[in-house]
Amino acid sequence: MNRPGVISNAWQAILRPRMTQADGATKRGRFANKGVGVEQTTGGIARSAKKLFGDVLEPFGQRVFRRIWIASLFSNFGMLIGGVGAAWAMTELTGAADKIALVQTASMAPTMILSLVAGAIADMYDRRKVVLCGLGIAFVGSSCLAALGLARLVTPEVLLAFTFLTGCGMALMSPAWQSSVSEQVPGEVLPQAIAMNGISFNIARSFGPAIGGAIVAVAGAVAAFVANALAYLPLLLVMAFWRRTLEASRLPPERLGRAVESGFRYVVHSPRMRVILFRTLLIGLVGGALQSLMPVIARDLLGGGPRTYGMMLGSFGVGAVAGSLNVSAVRQRLNGESIARLGAVILASSLLVVALSRSPWLTAPALVAAGCVWTLSVTAFNIGLQLSTPRWVAGRALSLFQTAIAGGIAIGALGWGAVAQRSGVDTALLIASLLMLGTGALGLWLKMPTDDGSNAEADELAEPEVNLALTHRSGPVVVQLEYRISAAQARTFYDLMQAVQKTRQRNGAYDWSIARDIADPELWTERFTCPTWLDYLRQRNRATQVERDIQDRARALHLGPEPLRIRRMLERPFGSVRWKDETPDRGGGGVLPTQGA
Repeated sequence: MNRPGVISNAWQAILRPRMTQADGATKRGRFANKGVGVEQTTGGIARSAKKLFGDVLEPFGQRVFRRIWIASLFSNFGMLIGGVGAAWAMTELTGAADKIALVQTASMAPTMILSLVAGAIADMYDRRKVVLCGLGIAFVGSSCLAALGLARLVTPEVLLAFTFLTGCGMALMSPAWQSSVSEQVPGEVLPQAIAMNGISFNIARSFGPAIGGAIVAVAGAVAAFVANALAYLPLLLVMAFWRRTLEASRLPPERLGRAVESGFRYVVHSPRMRVILFRTLLIGLVGGALQSLMPVIARDLLGGGPRTYGMMLGSFGVGAVAGSLNVSAVRQRLNGESIARLGAVILASSLLVVALSRSPWLTAPALVAAGCVWTLSVTAFNIGLQLSTPRWVAGRALSLFQTAIAGGIAIGALGWGAVAQRSGVDTALLIASLLMLGTGALGLWLKMPTDDGSNAEADELAEPEVNLALTHRSGPVVVQLEYRISAAQARTFYDLMQAVQKTRQRNGAYDWSIARDIADPELWTERFTCPTWLDYLRQRNRATQVERDIQDRARALHLGPEPLRIRRMLERPFGSVRWKDETPDRGGGGVLPTQGA
């Protein structure tokens, strides 16, 4: 992209209004209508901006998104300023590297612990209210820490406790806030809106730490705590006044325990997601060494104070912004696995330079490179996850991704802090560099999945025929499908059914089995169970189009002339049948429709 040319076009749009049609009326085109001239000038600026930034600014045409984005930028700045204050406060309270690294653990551990529950809550309840609740918890935690700091009552234990509480609020808020983006903008600009949210955090990460370092150097860590608390207020106000439009669901929401279980089961039975989450966890464990040890790097390797610490964090953030702005361009040239391997090599090189450098002028460029490839790698994992995940479990999948990256950083911080305390921060970074190379080599066995559009939703199935009064909680429901398969197709059918098994289980089926009749070898029976009738209705319409195609390929092998037979049976264990007419039915819930196509 020729940026000087774009800037030149922008100046021309400002200084020279457009000509009218080729009628020679130049003066009339310039001065006849002042409003038109302004509109033309603005249009020229907008077109130049679009050339410079692409379509990434389109979501700002939506007022709700624009307000929330600006407010969230303030909260991101406050969070990072508060993080600088907490890390440097611990550095002053205790010089031990392992204690300093615990600040990163206290900040990231809530996401690791609560993220799956938070994702389920985001899928179940009003996301605006969930965001407000999470922000309220974060505001209380940061305000209490600021008040205790002003009273000079902050100890290492107090600092870690309120850092953990603030992190709990952000962990609860994050899945609901990210998944609510689709309600703020039209679907055609949703990818740009998601990218802009990532840019928001990376902008804050570029300048927030440097601002935080300056605040700590001038006014102390307590001032950073106060700034953090105040920065949450704009987003609290914007979310409070957002009038979110709720869409009625055809089925009632899952209960929290069942929703968490459904999300976890999906991962267990999805090989693609297991690979992505495991690779994400590893890059957090190893690559998080830079972030968790940054205060010690600034103090011990560079001999600096809070300003140096803020500048080094800012360098990492500048690289992160560069990475986020170039994600699309890089993905057009490289697939997810190539990005992960190249990122591992560059990040390992950056760790090596930081370990050996004693000059900020050498360390800062290495951190810029590290921030760039860190963002590219994590974004590649994130995109791979979202392109492999159906919408019904998207919030929980996103929360599991956050659990993996935050858990890796939090657990890694404990280990890297211990290594740095015993052997020195440079030794810890050298070990991390070698291990980072190993994560790239891991792609030879656990390769990142390709983007095949496997999360496209399939059309909803017609309601099953029901002639028995059922409640939402009636169950267990046993489903049995009888296939007639020729002996020549038996092996092909069996292999297909192994794939069908995964599609059933990750969408909510239990006790899946396939059996062959020993008296009639052409007769095969697929059988699985759902806990309740409502769970079965959810399970049968959760399949993506790719999963539905696999099931259809198996059904296509069925021999005629009779169609595939499907039996849906209500299992009635002893004691579940009413023995007397006056015995109350405690099944609960309303009776579902008994007629279907």
